[in-house]
Amino acid sequence: MVRRKLTDEEIDLWHRVVERAERLHVDGNPTRPLPKPKPTRYPTPLAPRPNQATPPSPTLTVRPQSVQMDRKAYGRMKRGKLVPEGRIDLHGMTLERAHPALTRFILSSQASGRRLVLVITGKGKESKDTGPIPVPRGILRRNVPHWLSIPPLAQAVLHVENAHISHGGEGAYYVYLRKFR
Repeated sequence: MVRRKLTDEEIDLWHRVVERAERLHVDGNPTRPLPKPKPTRYPTPLAPRPNQATPPSPTLTVRPQSVQMDRKAYGRMKRGKLVPEGRIDLHGMTLERAHPALTRFILSSQASGRRLVLVITGKGKESKDTGPIPVPRGILRRNVPHWLSIPPLAQAVLHVENAHISHGGEGAYYVYLRKFR
């Protein structure tokens, strides 16, 4: 490849840029590079990282977690045989309305002695944008598991699972609550 020569205009432009630029290291000694930060371990699989908004995966609903509830009750819940003792429908709510409503519902349900509640989020609307980057659907569906895994709800929630098809399927979550003490 043959390099072309710069024109007089390009050379003049370069000299003007150099005159206006400031040196990064005035004394000529660059500072030592900072040591690499150590990785941080987060307590829950859905805990956010600092300066990170929502979980990055567009297909994220509930991450698999170890079952902390009774195995027999868990099996009945997965088959849709356990009847939720309470339910909240967040359909059509904005994030600003849904988060406080969910917090009130979960904490009052735990205080009332309920163990299994149903949180209905809906599946979300299909995006009309068919661009190269997929737009995840269901903003509530993606945020509810995250909200349930952070304070003040984390201490009330024992387990979160996608609901059985008879209770809403992918558009709802079973939330198994800890006993109120």
